[in-house]
Formats: sequence, structure tokens, C-alpha cells
Amino acid sequence: MPTFPYQQLFSFTERVFLALGCPPDDATLATETLLSADLRGVDSHGVARLSGYVRLWEAGRINARPRVGIAHETPSTATVDGDGGLGLVVGPKAMRIALAKAEQVGSGWVAVKNSNHFGIAGYHAMLALAQDMIGLAMTNASPLVAPTYSLERLLGTNPIAVAVPAGEQPDFVLDMATTTAANGKLEIAQRKHLPIPEGWAQDAQGQPSTDANAVKNGGALQPLGGATGSHKGYGLGAVVDIFSAVLSGANYGPWVPPFVAFLQPSANPVGAGLGHFFGAMRVDAFRPTAEFKAHMDNWITTFRQAQAVPGKQVLIPGDPERATAAHRLLEGIPLLEAVVTDLESVGAKLGVQL
Repeated sequence: MPTFPYQQLFSFTERVFLALGCPPDDATLATETLLSADLRGVDSHGVARLSGYVRLWEAGRINARPRVGIAHETPSTATVDGDGGLGLVVGPKAMRIALAKAEQVGSGWVAVKNSNHFGIAGYHAMLALAQDMIGLAMTNASPLVAPTYSLERLLGTNPIAVAVPAGEQPDFVLDMATTTAANGKLEIAQRKHLPIPEGWAQDAQGQPSTDANAVKNGGALQPLGGATGSHKGYGLGAVVDIFSAVLSGANYGPWVPPFVAFLQPSANPVGAGLGHFFGAMRVDAFRPTAEFKAHMDNWITTFRQAQAVPGKQVLIPGDPERATAAHRLLEGIPLLEAVVTDLESVGAKLGVQL
């Protein structure tokens, strides 16, 4: 598997976004947001998705030069209109609005409409850490998920991310889909021509499937929780959909404009674009920051030192991604041959050499 230095992929991706017509600052921001996934080992949401953004731009579904603005606000809340822009740009700008409100009144909450796929949720939540705040990020997504007992695809993978600052210990960063696996994991299995684990997807008849193409062939992703607990993942995904879209005025449920190529947008949308939801909470709005961080260190240390089953270690959310990022910054980012070919095709189309 070929490996590419982070800066090489950054330069290539940035030039692709510039070729789409993004202003320089937006191209840089979109690139940083997208490549944060590759650095953290979430390969399904990084440069492997770049051709998807180009495809949506070619279809007129992405505005390369959006005027991201506040449609409605109170001192602690806002609804942001992304003007059809890249979610990779709209998301960080909306999160910074939440942070600014939290700075003023203790917490900030921002719902977003008229946006697109925003990369990994963790990137946006982690923007709060530098300001000693707790960050929350969620988004609805392509309708690929069947609620418990459903044959219809009505929800997305609808991730939730929470970032919490610590003191001497590394920060706590939870970033999870509300499905057993994100659709990008199926895409990786498709490129490798491998089956998927049982519990990830169901076929068109609602039966468990290990076929990586099951969703493309009329099946659906399954909610987090498996055979006996999928109602919990379904419930979490529903909350994300409501917070991200019903609250903001974006499309929800089966009307969410899809990122995947094998689905077409609804002819009768119920809102504007795709939706996100962000939150920021100032730690010192609850207790002194140093005191909180000391107790977070104690919490993290206690869990990390828990007695584990033989050959295993209890990890803190964010540990694997943090280690992967450190390694890949030094050693480079591995890309599947199929992804390299895809990037070369995108580059040839836009006059940008990988």
C-alpha cells in the first residue's frame, strides 16, 4: 500500500479545492478538515471522499463560494445558513460561532441548514479544546440506515462527537457513528473485495448480510446495538437527525441529500440541504477550569489503569486516533491503490498533479 506524506496530500487536496473555485482561506480550511480524518485513521472520511465532493460540485450541488451567515440567533443560540457550501467549511465556521457565544454567556448552540457532508465529527468538536471548552458536534447524513424492524432506509449514520479537555492527560475525544459501522467502512471493503462482518448491514429482505455491496443492492446499514439492541442506535440516530435538521430547517430522514453516488436527491425536499448541530460549553461556567482538569486527569487515569482481560488494555476515547495521528505525521498516510487511482483521476480532470 503506497504511503504519502501529509504535506503532499495537503498540497494536492488544497489545489483541488482551489480548482473548484473555493477562496484560498476556504480551500485551506476544507483541506485541514478533510485530512484530519486521514491523520486520525478514519480513512473512510478523508481523501478517499475527495472525488465525492468534486462529483457533487459538478452536479451543481455544492457552492464553492458560500456566504455562510446567521439566519436567526439569541445570545446563546443560532441557526446558520451554509448557502450550499462545503460542509468542510460550513462546519468549522458554525462551530466558531458556538464558541464565540459560549465565551460570552457560558454555552453556545448552533443548528445548521443548507450544508453538505462535513467530514469527521470529531474535528469540529475538538475545536473547543484550545479554549478550555467542551465541544459537541453531530450531523445527519445520506439515508442508508433502516430503523429497527424497517426495510426502508430512513436515517443516516448520523455521528456524534464530544471533546473534553483534560490537564496532564490527553483530552477525551469520542467520535462515533450511531450505526454499527459507517458506510465508508463498506466502501473500503468494496475496494478490497472483502466481506463485511455480520451486524453491519442487512439485505433488501431485511436479513443480515456480509456482502459489502448489500446497501447498494437495496439493503441498509443497521443501527448500533446489533440484533438485541438496535433500538438504542436507532434512537441516537433519530436524536441527531432532529437536532441537526428538524431544528435547523434542513432536510431530515429520507429527504437528506445523499453524498453517495448510488442515491439521488429527493424531488420534494422538506428543508434546505443537509444539517449539523454544534455545541460549546465553557468549563469555568460550571466549576474552576484547573479543578475540572485535575478531576478529568483522575478519571482518565482510573479508567486507563483498569484491570483488563489478558492481552488487552482499557483505552480512553481518542487514544487510538491520537496514536495514529502521531505515527502518520512522521511516517506518512497509507492509501489503497484504488484511492490513489481515484485521486489521480480527479487531478487529471482539474489539472492538479498528485
